[in-house]
Amino acid sequence: MKHALTIALLLPALPAFAQHVHGEGRLDVVIERESLTLHLELPLDVAVGFERAPRNAAEKAALASAGRVLEAPPFAPSAAARCLLHSKQVSLPFADGKAPAGEHADIVASYVFRCADAGALKSIETTLFTDFKRLYRLASRRVGPSGQGAMRLTPNRPALTW
Repeated sequence: MKHALTIALLLPALPAFAQHVHGEGRLDVVIERESLTLHLELPLDVAVGFERAPRNAAEKAALASAGRVLEAPPFAPSAAARCLLHSKQVSLPFADGKAPAGEHADIVASYVFRCADAGALKSIETTLFTDFKRLYRLASRRVGPSGQGAMRLTPNRPALTW
């Protein structure tokens, strides 16, 4: 909960991103002492190709596969920082059989890492572009001891660096 509050307090100072856009996602990054918090939002469409309840076995399998990718997690902080996943929360629409509210279905996931050497944390690489071929842009915002910044990640540039 503390990390969610930190994100809510620090990130409004950065430029706002557009709302739900197919093919694009958002990644908010907060670095605080030994803690690295990642908050990801993606349209369900980029992960499975649709934004409604799965209608057949293939679509159910695609949804399950997306869930496995997100549980992994699909992020790798700088190896020198020696970060270990501490907690995660993944909300995958329709995975529980319930429809999301509103007209769009978004994946929302949060990951908290504990880093033995947070000062060595200089990048976060993602496999999302490899895992989800329909994703072509990930807008990222970062707040931490070295300041704040924004960067667009793409299939050709899948790492957030600072």
